[in-house]
Amino acid sequence: MTSDAPRPDRGFGALWIAAGTANLGDGVVLVALPLIALLIGSSPAEVAAITVIATAAWPVLGLHAGWIVDRVPRRGLLVTVNAARAAVFGAVGAAALADALSFPLLAVAAAVFGVTETLADTALVAAVPELVVPQRLTVANARLEATTNIANQLAGPPLAGVLVAVGASAALATGGALYAAAAASLAMLGRAGVRSTAPRAPQPRTGVLAGLRYLWRHDLQRPLTLLTASMNLVWGAWTAVFVLAAVAPGPLALSSTAYGLVLAAMAVGGVLASTVVGRVQRRLGTALVLLLDCVGTVLLVLPVALGAPVWVVVAGLVVAGAGASVWRVLVATIRQRTTPSELLGRVYAASRVLSWGAVPVGAALAGAATELVGLPAAFLGAAVLACLNVVAFPVLWLRLARYDRDMGGEDVAEFANSRNRSSASRA
Repeated sequence: MTSDAPRPDRGFGALWIAAGTANLGDGVVLVALPLIALLIGSSPAEVAAITVIATAAWPVLGLHAGWIVDRVPRRGLLVTVNAARAAVFGAVGAAALADALSFPLLAVAAAVFGVTETLADTALVAAVPELVVPQRLTVANARLEATTNIANQLAGPPLAGVLVAVGASAALATGGALYAAAAASLAMLGRAGVRSTAPRAPQPRTGVLAGLRYLWRHDLQRPLTLLTASMNLVWGAWTAVFVLAAVAPGPLALSSTAYGLVLAAMAVGGVLASTVVGRVQRRLGTALVLLLDCVGTVLLVLPVALGAPVWVVVAGLVVAGAGASVWRVLVATIRQRTTPSELLGRVYAASRVLSWGAVPVGAALAGAATELVGLPAAFLGAAVLACLNVVAFPVLWLRLARYDRDMGGEDVAEFANSRNRSSASRA
C-alpha cells in the first residue's frame, strides 16, 4: 500500500464500506421521495416541501447532533441511526405495497431521513481523523467523497428512477435494505477511533454551543461557512424544483428513468474531481480550486433558466458536480485540520446548521417562486445569486492562501493544536 493510503488496520475500511452503502441508500431515497410525490399528484409546493422537510433537521437539530456525537460511542450511534432508517423506509415501502401511500406519509419519511442524517453525517466526519493520520486526511476525504459521488449521485439516481418505474414500494424498500447493510458493516467497525472524545460538561447547552462559538471566532471557517450557506441557497432551490423542469410535462420532458440518468451526470464530474483534487490543490492552491465550485453553481441553474437543451443542462451538471466534490473534500480537510478533536463533532454540526440550514430556505423560496412567477423565473433568481457568490469569493482568497502556507511546512496536528488552543479554551 502506498504512503498516501489511509491505514486500514484502524477501521477505515469498514467505515468506508458503510459510508458507500448508506450513501447509495441516500441516493435512492432522495430522488425517489420527490419523484413519488410528483407521480401521486402532489402540487409543485408539496413536491418542494419534501426537500424542505428532508433538510430542515440541520438548522433545527444540528447543534444538538454535534453535542451527541462528541459524547457517545460513534460506532454505536452510526449502527443505531442506520438501523432506524432501515426500519422506517422498510415500513413506508410496505405501506406503498399495500396502496396506502400518501403525501403525509412521504413527508414523515422525509423528516425521519433528515433527523437521522444529522447524526450519521456528523458522526462519520468526526470519526475520520481518529482513523487516519493528519497528513492523509485529504486522501481519506477524497476517497469518501468519490464513494459518495459514485453511490449517492452516479448509481443512486438512475437506480431510483428504475425502481420508481417498477413501483414506489420497490424504491423505498431498497433504500431500507441498503441502510440495513450499512448498519451491518458498521457493526464490524472496531471501537478504536470511534469513541467520544469530549469531556463531560456540567451544562449541556454550553456543550452544544461550544462548536458554534469556536467556528464563529475562526477567521477562515466562519467566512467559508457563510459562503457555503449562500451557495446552498442555490442548491436548495435546484433540488426542490429541478424535478418539475426535468420530468414530463416539464420543459425537458424526461421519463423517470431518464431523469435519474441526467442526475447521474453530476456524479461523473464529482468522481473525476475527487480522484485528482489533492494533486490539483498542491499545484494550483486551495483558493483557485474552490473557485471552481462557485462557477459550477452558476452552471447548475443558468442553463435551465435560459431554456437550454438537455445536453447543455447535463454539461452544467457535470461541472457543478465536480465543483461540489472539490468543495466538500477541501473544506472537510480544512475543518479537520484546524479544529481540536474534542470539538470536531460540534464544529462540524455548527457548520452544517449554518450552511445546510440554507437548503430548506432555498427550497421553500423556489417552491413559492414557482407557484407565483413560474419555473423559469425561479431558476433565473437562483442564477443571479450564484453569480453574486462568484463576485464575493475574493474575500476568502488571502485567508486560503495563508492556510496553504501554514499547512505546507509543519506537522498539521501540532498546527491545529497550537493555532486553536486559545479558541478551544474560550469555547
